[in-house]
Amino acid sequence: MRAESTVGVVVFAGFEELDAVGPYDVLQTAAREGAPIAVELLAVDDADLVTASKGLRVEPDGVLAVADAPDYLVVPGGGWNSRAETGAWAEAERGVLPDRIAACHERGTTVTSVCTGGMLLDRAGLLDGRPAVTHGGALAELREGEATVVDARVVDDGDVLTCGGVTAGIDLALWLVEREWGEDVAAAVSTELEYERTRDVYQRA
Repeated sequence: MRAESTVGVVVFAGFEELDAVGPYDVLQTAAREGAPIAVELLAVDDADLVTASKGLRVEPDGVLAVADAPDYLVVPGGGWNSRAETGAWAEAERGVLPDRIAACHERGTTVTSVCTGGMLLDRAGLLDGRPAVTHGGALAELREGEATVVDARVVDDGDVLTCGGVTAGIDLALWLVEREWGEDVAAAVSTELEYERTRDVYQRA
């Protein structure tokens, strides 16, 4: 692993804003608190701007490339339950992002998802035989696949982590910071953000 770990937060047309921005803020704050990480927004396609589900426009730092796979990947959701024309459902149907997620994981990337980003992980085949969770509105669909749905806000299965809807991404990111870079760093981040953590984390024994 690089001396400075790389974290890629995926952005695509129609992603849910807080799914991505919440973890991004946590991780960037962790970097300022001493965690040796570099956080980037990574698009699926080469684009100057990506428009999220509620109109936020972000400028990606680069493109998610398998050849330069990050150490950690955060996959947001958005638009899955409504089958929106843009969002996680559209990306799953297009197939490019699930394939790239799977390829990055094969190269050693720890993959995390927020909300219905978990359904993209499921489409990528990463949740087969694993405990997982997603947004409440998609749990029935997740149960139809090969994942074992767990009643927890954050589910940690080592190199694959999932969480519930939207705000759960903040708890997932704080848990990842604690797991990888220490409880003191995570505590400093939650204090800086004035966020009361939810410690509803499931880890498979």
